[in-house]
Amino acid sequence: MYRQIETERLLIRPIKITDTSFILDLLNSDGWLQFIGDRKVKTIADAEKYIQNILDNEKFYYSVFDLKETKQTVGIITFLYRDNQQFPDIGFAMLPEYAKKGYALEATKKYLEEIANEKKINKIIAITLPDNSNSIRLIERLGLKYEGKFQDKSEILNLYSLTLINNV
Repeated sequence: MYRQIETERLLIRPIKITDTSFILDLLNSDGWLQFIGDRKVKTIADAEKYIQNILDNEKFYYSVFDLKETKQTVGIITFLYRDNQQFPDIGFAMLPEYAKKGYALEATKKYLEEIANEKKINKIIAITLPDNSNSIRLIERLGLKYEGKFQDKSEILNLYSLTLINNV
């Protein structure tokens, strides 16, 4: 889902090629490397290629969110249709200096409301490493419920879900 969304403090918008500096910083932050993994994005050119690959994939939607007050890009929401999952997967990540200020909750909650209002998707999932306690707390605050563990390649992951509407 690509569209402009506004909250009290944030502007949520589709990712653009010009977001390269933000992506370079985010993908090399400690939290991203620890809980999501090294995407080998080490230069602005790598970041541009990474973003272009997202924009070229009709199953991946990345939206960034900017602070209204300063226009600073501080986080990202991902909405992915994964080949190995029945339902779309929502995710989020923040630059560490903006974490624990409620921005990810505010942005992701509004994004989920927009998805629910479309009445096209009846269920979404979120996937995280079992030791990513910050992500798990946010997922649960968003109303997603723990469904169990599953193995993806060599990793054991937690799966959460949220029913948005019944009988699509």
